Amino acid sequence: MLTGERAVAETGLDALALKPAECDVRRALDVPLSTVAIDYEGHDVLPSSAVLERLAAEKTVRLTIPVRADGFDLLGDDSRWESVPESVDRVLVAGHGAYLTDDEKRRAVAPRLRAARERAPDAWVGTEGIERIALAAGGTQYELLSRSTTRDVRALRAAGFDGQVALYAPTVLTDDEDAVLDAVGAYAARRRPVARALPDDASIDATATGRAREVLSAAVRDYALVGAPDTVHEQVSELREAGVDLVVGYPARGVDAFCD
Repeated sequence: MLTGERAVAETGLDALALKPAECDVRRALDVPLSTVAIDYEGHDVLPSSAVLERLAAEKTVRLTIPVRADGFDLLGDDSRWESVPESVDRVLVAGHGAYLTDDEKRRAVAPRLRAARERAPDAWVGTEGIERIALAAGGTQYELLSRSTTRDVRALRAAGFDGQVALYAPTVLTDDEDAVLDAVGAYAARRRPVARALPDDASIDATATGRAREVLSAAVRDYALVGAPDTVHEQVSELREAGVDLVVGYPARGVDAFCD
């Protein structure tokens, strides 16, 4: 199995997404890709301005901004907005409920997203859960890979959308089935079609057997990029043919598999 620079080059990925609760985001400097996206996982693990500036000196950096969260709410507490260095680009999202308070989750997304787009017109817009609002807001549409992505993007292009489409996809650079299920089995199992198809109380990792394993083995390939680098490259190429412009991989087995 290829690792490091050659493996990443063979995947055809455009960028890597890092989660600051999982790793030191400065590992992005070891990744042989010019762009890194940093996911938001709460204020407690938000990288400092100094770290972001350090990364932006060598990479194109995109930081996820939850427009409803205190500190980033341009219709309320926006105290953290200006702390993001100008050299760092933004990805505007409604925000994952796991990282928002109950009060934050009750805030309206649309007016806050509009205000954020006016403040950061070059920002990408995350579509998860707010597809119509995101499309109305404009900008690069940041989609999450699903079993319908290819069909949905083709339809979007056929309808005349000529803006940029970026795609976020958990990525597992191995064809070892146990390793794949350990890495993204639980992730795929959270998707509603998969959850409905799984037997009750089924294991959702490498210990899955029978019907559960069959369902998960298919599902992880719907919701993640899986396989040897050349296999992932084939999947990325199919997405590009459908109209996706940029593919951002999340290293589901850890960033080491993507480093030199």
